[in-house]
Amino acid sequence: MRYFIRFAYDGTAFHGSQRQPNGITVQETIEQALTMIFREEIPLTFAGRTDAGVHAREMYAHFDLPSQYPIGETPSNSPIGRPIPPNLVFRLNGILPDSIAIYDIYPVKDDAHARFDAVRRTYEYHIVDHKDPFLCQQATRVRPGLDFDAMNEAAQLLIGKQDFASFCRTNTDVKTTICDLTFAEWRELGNGHAVFTIAADRFLRNMVRAVVGTLFEVGRGKMTKEQFAEVIAQHNRCAAGDSAPAEGLYLTKVEYPKELFL
Repeated sequence: MRYFIRFAYDGTAFHGSQRQPNGITVQETIEQALTMIFREEIPLTFAGRTDAGVHAREMYAHFDLPSQYPIGETPSNSPIGRPIPPNLVFRLNGILPDSIAIYDIYPVKDDAHARFDAVRRTYEYHIVDHKDPFLCQQATRVRPGLDFDAMNEAAQLLIGKQDFASFCRTNTDVKTTICDLTFAEWRELGNGHAVFTIAADRFLRNMVRAVVGTLFEVGRGKMTKEQFAEVIAQHNRCAAGDSAPAEGLYLTKVEYPKELFL
């Protein structure tokens, strides 16, 4: 039976979300915890990938159990030979480091897919204009004086279904660079803290950080709204600005059709 697992993590200590041969990842850490409980390998398929140092306030993954019994029941004839833990969320959180929190586990349709069935994803990028020891790995420090009105005017050019190749990491194997972007806005939160929220049906590798880095150019007066439009139209990563640092980026929401959940 297939399940969706909803969780969050502080990405500071991880080499990204998905398994890699040369570093500790979020996927590897959760899979190891599942293996400890079920005493067999339980592979996860994530809703998407985040780079090293990027955080997630909400991420989904799916996994399969060789059982027709929902989590919470303890059948004596379980095909895996052991009861399915009724307190699986609690047990996982007891094993996992403080940087990862499991929120919920949902039974879903057998063909539900955490990545391909997601219909909308939302990211936030947090910045501060002063040194704060409590935010040094959770927000990006920038020089004061960014023009948020200008950045928001430029950000509205991102809305719609269009080609975002200018904000896609080069040498990335993707079938299309078309995304349907539905929201993009900067908000000042006070005390020198601001957040950029962006939502779309899908995102390309490094896309949000490239967008934010280019909007910084607008906010610093180095790029006009018209020049930002030209960056989008060129479909060339070299036309856009530098990628913003990883620590300010959060995946905050992944949305699915309700009919996937049992």
